Amino acid sequence: MITAQDAVDDLYRIAVTERKATSTARLDVLADYCVQELESRGLNDVEKEASIPGAGRAKKWDVAWRHEGKYRLGVSLKSLLKNLGGTVPNRIDDMIGEVTNAQLHSPEIVIGYIMIFNVAEDSFSTKHGSTWCELFRERVTSLSGRRPPSWTTGTVEDFVLVEVDFGFDSSIRATSQTFDAFFDTLIEQVRTRNPNAISA
Repeated sequence: MITAQDAVDDLYRIAVTERKATSTARLDVLADYCVQELESRGLNDVEKEASIPGAGRAKKWDVAWRHEGKYRLGVSLKSLLKNLGGTVPNRIDDMIGEVTNAQLHSPEIVIGYIMIFNVAEDSFSTKHGSTWCELFRERVTSLSGRRPPSWTTGTVEDFVLVEVDFGFDSSIRATSQTFDAFFDTLIEQVRTRNPNAISA
């Protein structure tokens, strides 16, 4: 069984120990963890690195699930490790853009985000009156909770913000909510929109 801590340990190994913070493999174990958790909740044949169609173009999503030939769930995995003053605004913009792209093609798709935030690099932003971590949490919270019949484009069903201090070790310091609650929410929304698609 893979744990969330296992996934963060692997990210630490690649990004810090091996100094390969931009490696495309840095979140592979986290993707495996997502597949494990979704399949344990009844989803069959969860995919990694799936190309989900969008209004503008198809885009690779870290984890996805399709039913009757159409993608019904996408999970995006992000790490914010350095240069937070530039990374946080970019990640917010990227999130809105990639989510909107998928939703304009498939309004019913369920979307979740897991984001690992390195507080060792955090600092106070005078412009925003908060730390970058606080700002990021606030903005992503405002973009989450999407539910029918209010299909607000550019928002997501749920997210988990994982705080780590890679200046010290690989331990998970805090999460915005439990991973169980996150995955349960995604499954609940998939089940609501796709009755009889999930095994008991």
